[in-house]
Amino acid sequence: MKTRRTEILVGLFMLLGIIAAVVLSLKVAGLVLDSSSDTYTLKARFANVGSLKLRAPVRVGGVLIGRVERITLDGESLTPVVEMAISTRYDHLSSESQAAILTAGIIGEQYVGVTPGFYDEDMGTTYLKDGDTIENTNSALAIEELLGKFLYNSSSDK
Repeated sequence: MKTRRTEILVGLFMLLGIIAAVVLSLKVAGLVLDSSSDTYTLKARFANVGSLKLRAPVRVGGVLIGRVERITLDGESLTPVVEMAISTRYDHLSSESQAAILTAGIIGEQYVGVTPGFYDEDMGTTYLKDGDTIENTNSALAIEELLGKFLYNSSSDK
């Protein structure tokens, strides 16, 4: 009887450990267990998304405001479209805001950096709403293009 009780306690302890490991791994990966977080969707068109991935962070001044939800290719213009889920706490982004694909560190992950634009009701600017598109964008910086420009420029200097 004593060994059965010990086996049950060890089993419960292992089950709690597995649940804790799953929750910890979801937290580290940036995933959430509940879908109650209120977000709205913004879109942005880029000429080149580089190696931007789903669930990549969307940041303003280094502060996380959302995540990349979907990356698709527009059928008409053949340009990549990035859809971002932005927390409703940050619903005061001006229609003059700018989005750029940036890299964290030298060879770090890529993320979308948003620079808030100037808001002036008299000038006709508005706040971005669910489904709106950020018009001002800067694409990902391709190292291959930079190296090609550098090599081309250095060979033409001779």
